[in-house]
Amino acid sequence: MDNYSKYPGNIRIKDYTYVLPEDRIARYPLQQRDSSKLLVYRSGDIQDDIFKNLKNYLNKDDILVYNQTKVIRARLIFRKETGAVIEVFCLEPDHPSDYERNFSSRDAVEWQCLIGNRKKWKTGRLKMEMYYNEKKVNLYAEITGKGTEGSVVRFSWNNKSLCFSDILEITGRVPVPPYLNREDEEIDRSRYQTIYSKYNGSVAAPTAGLHFTNSVLDELREKGIKTHSLTLHVGAGTFVPVKTETIGGHTMHIEHFTVGRKMIEGILEGRIIAVGTTSLRTLESLYWLGHKISKCELDESGDICIEQWYPYDKETDTDYREYLKLILNYMSEKGVDSVEARTGIIIVPGYRMRIVKGLITNYHLPGSTLLLLVAAFTGSDWKKIYEYSIENNFRFLSYGDSSLLLP
Repeated sequence: MDNYSKYPGNIRIKDYTYVLPEDRIARYPLQQRDSSKLLVYRSGDIQDDIFKNLKNYLNKDDILVYNQTKVIRARLIFRKETGAVIEVFCLEPDHPSDYERNFSSRDAVEWQCLIGNRKKWKTGRLKMEMYYNEKKVNLYAEITGKGTEGSVVRFSWNNKSLCFSDILEITGRVPVPPYLNREDEEIDRSRYQTIYSKYNGSVAAPTAGLHFTNSVLDELREKGIKTHSLTLHVGAGTFVPVKTETIGGHTMHIEHFTVGRKMIEGILEGRIIAVGTTSLRTLESLYWLGHKISKCELDESGDICIEQWYPYDKETDTDYREYLKLILNYMSEKGVDSVEARTGIIIVPGYRMRIVKGLITNYHLPGSTLLLLVAAFTGSDWKKIYEYSIENNFRFLSYGDSSLLLP
């Protein structure tokens, strides 16, 4: 593979960093979603425009695939009788483990959580009071065990007319990224959410999609550009910095995704443009799911996971459409119209894209796995792209400007 051995664990993180001035971090969104700047990178050339002109840089019959996950109000703030403030950050459902069943439950649920000020909450049950239809509702939280990333917390409440998603909507706070260095505000409730968000589950927005408006989507479709959706629930692991000298020492976070039959059938022909790194990660994971099916490597339990380094020692040049057809056949055999899986795939320089030909993405933190993904997509030109963007006053990170990358 290009420049690296099959296992690219020797990649040095310091080779994928840059100086990000504090004043380039966008603390708030622009007034209009589609008025953000758009860097266009095509075959090594760079120009800039405004996002609402995206249609001018795509071709008829191109296929845009976006992530319709919805950010949940994942931060719950409890106050003990002693006055200690405890923050419980919901990461992913533990019981029921299915997102939809957990959110719709009117009985107690359990979640994998990170706990702020954990030393002040060793035992006992926390209580929070809220109001619904002018009636007081009590929410309780208690630690029931150790989780994969933190603790397992059991939530219960004394009003069975409310499901857990209602509880979060009433009392939860928007989990804005830590690098904004501010608390969530009213504007974040609508703007830290894409206009096409549909399925609850993310604790961070798929930020490439924040620039889209209905008018942008209408203009794309009028030009003959197709759009399809998938769902990958973004975990807090997306913010975890790489702390090792080489990427081989970093453990990539696992994220859950769901892909429907209609989407898979819709991307069998055409140039596929991923809206965001989460869409790209899901699409490329589909290729390796197809590979696993071809090799009869799926777990009989039905738990499907694409492991972090799985793609890097596989000798395959199979056309992606053949693997997608295998997935469609697998779904037919199982009698289902969608496939649910987990992915821990890490995409770094040396990885060759199998499905995605273009990427719409925001700007990412120095030394992050997301920047390594951009470098895998654009090669060494990632430096040129980022230098140009800093010199030309682009806004960075979640609420920042956008780029269209067409290597």
